[in-house]
Amino acid sequence: MAKRQRRSLKERLEHITQAGIQPPPGRIPPDDQLPDLNERVAQILGIIQAAPIKADAMVYLIMYDITDNKVRREIANYLITAGCTRIQKSVYLIKTANARFEEIHDTLREVNELYANDDSIILVPVNSSDVRGMKLIGQNVDIQLITDPPNTLFF
Repeated sequence: MAKRQRRSLKERLEHITQAGIQPPPGRIPPDDQLPDLNERVAQILGIIQAAPIKADAMVYLIMYDITDNKVRREIANYLITAGCTRIQKSVYLIKTANARFEEIHDTLREVNELYANDDSIILVPVNSSDVRGMKLIGQNVDIQLITDPPNTLFF
């Protein structure tokens, strides 16, 4: 049996727009099954508190406002496959080399040009210290206790 060739994100979305079919279900958890805020904060901290960032690597936020459910699902799958951490429904965080970030940017730009839309995708380079300084509203999480735990001296 011939090995099935993996199609690119662009090819999958072209197929969706031409055929109007649903992408495979189950890759992205439904909104009510997303990790809770504490788990997402832990994932963020794993990215920003890991080994020092190399000169050729940076932390990036990727955010989108995409109206079409099929396209949005494929973009979400692509970002997760690309190594991004989903921190909210349409917000992702990744620490990667600039070359890899440019590949992600180019892919998302090409996909956005495939169909008529009023969508927006925002890609923002972020300094790790800026991420540590973020504030969260809506859950009882003190981000500073996680990002900058107090030092304790024992005598």
